[in-house]
Amino acid sequence: MTHEVFNQAPPRAGLNEYLINPAMVEAVERFGGSRPGLAEVGELVGTAGFQRDAELANVHPPVLASHDRWGNRVDEVEFHPAYHRVIGAAIEHGAHTACWSAPGPGAHVARAATFMLFAQIEPGHACPVSMTHAVVPSLRFTPGLAEEWLPRVYSRDYDPVLAEPKASALFGMAMTEKQGGSDVRANTTRAVPAGDGTWRLTGHKWFCSAPQSDAFLVLAQAPGGLSCFLVPRVLPDSGRNVFRIQRLKDKLGNRSNASSEIELDGTAGWLLGEEGRGVRTIIEMVAQTRLDCVLGSAAGMRQSVAEAAWHVRHRSAFGSVLIDAPAMTAVIADLQLEAEAATWLGVRLAAAYDDDGAESVAFRRLATAVGKYWVCKRGPNHAYEALECLGGNGYTESFPLARRYREQPVMAVWEGSGNVIALDVLRAMSREPDSVQAVDAEIASALGVYPEFDAHVAATRALIGSATAGSARRVVEALALALQGAVLIKEAPSVVADGFVAARLGAGRGLEYGALDPGLPLAAIAARA
Repeated sequence: MTHEVFNQAPPRAGLNEYLINPAMVEAVERFGGSRPGLAEVGELVGTAGFQRDAELANVHPPVLASHDRWGNRVDEVEFHPAYHRVIGAAIEHGAHTACWSAPGPGAHVARAATFMLFAQIEPGHACPVSMTHAVVPSLRFTPGLAEEWLPRVYSRDYDPVLAEPKASALFGMAMTEKQGGSDVRANTTRAVPAGDGTWRLTGHKWFCSAPQSDAFLVLAQAPGGLSCFLVPRVLPDSGRNVFRIQRLKDKLGNRSNASSEIELDGTAGWLLGEEGRGVRTIIEMVAQTRLDCVLGSAAGMRQSVAEAAWHVRHRSAFGSVLIDAPAMTAVIADLQLEAEAATWLGVRLAAAYDDDGAESVAFRRLATAVGKYWVCKRGPNHAYEALECLGGNGYTESFPLARRYREQPVMAVWEGSGNVIALDVLRAMSREPDSVQAVDAEIASALGVYPEFDAHVAATRALIGSATAGSARRVVEALALALQGAVLIKEAPSVVADGFVAARLGAGRGLEYGALDPGLPLAAIAARA
């Protein structure tokens, strides 16, 4: 009798993670991304088997095999079979490049939703998926390389074997060096012409994510300045390129994904874009991965609040179900507001990439960086608060929120940490004033509904007018809240917009989750979790 189990939530499995996520369904429908396959993906990632694979891929992280049994250098990364099943499913359903291979209205929105559904359950594999998605605009700078590689990138077949010829390919990138990550122009990796149309690269990369990928974009100093190169793991003659994996990084989170330190020593590379314009070439990839940081953080918020809501709906204390306690209702509602705002903004950003008109291009230049800064910053504390809803269970590795808590910070660090992004926003505002006008137009379209929002917009405009490097974070935070408020006011149900404006912009807003006005429709908001 002492081992009878009761008052524990049942396993949260067998749910369609797309259909039960109203914020995602509504946002995808509003921005033209509805596809029958999304419900199929939602059902798949909600199965107990997929969730178990997600757990195994993190419990058994990748291992470096530098040499084979005979002493030959191979520089390979070995993964648990569960990891291959997870990323194989993501590739099969087009989470990487469906929007490029099958373009059309809403294609980027549908791909974003697919990416988020997979990342919600297992985020580590999303790194190579994201980089493979993001490489497409950069590859197009050199038509010959695009013709060779894009069909492989578009393939829905996942093949982890490093070989040539090969019908599919995953891409990684290597910019960061040990002397500093963000100041890429200080890179010391060198590239010299080989005389046959290729280049030879020599240098050390401090962070190279997903070293098991088939090819990489690498920045190196050429005679004409910092340039971008395509570096394959396997050469056209089927020989291995020089790509020495020195070690895998022992990271706080993101355990299922291999991140490495590598040495290039006379490594063959192909110039991508113009010599001396490497940043211009790779920045297209960076913009796309920044968007995926927003989407990945939003997916993490969805997992966090969904797991917390599931627990408190099945757990009783002091004579009532936890969700019925007003204090807990407020916490779940507040967590849901954060997840809704992140989801709606992420999908809105993705929709901007479905439109190559001048206004959309200007909007996404500034809004993507703003969203990347804010949504990714909000992720870790959101995960912590959700974890706390599970009490001691949340703090154990048997439940997914401990893993999620360790995972969320990586999106804030990757592709530009806080100050880098904030200063990039100021740079865009200064050099591309049309991006400010496009974002302001988006925000202005929601004026006249809530006095609190109108006052925030006026204050934000004043901040923009006096922006300096010292106030960069204040400016970006204000812009982010204005963008989230605008999309929720215009598109989300009124209960969500009411709650967000009061909780994030109102005079009575609190500093911690759950400090909400009890007069708000908290039960209705919490029900959406």
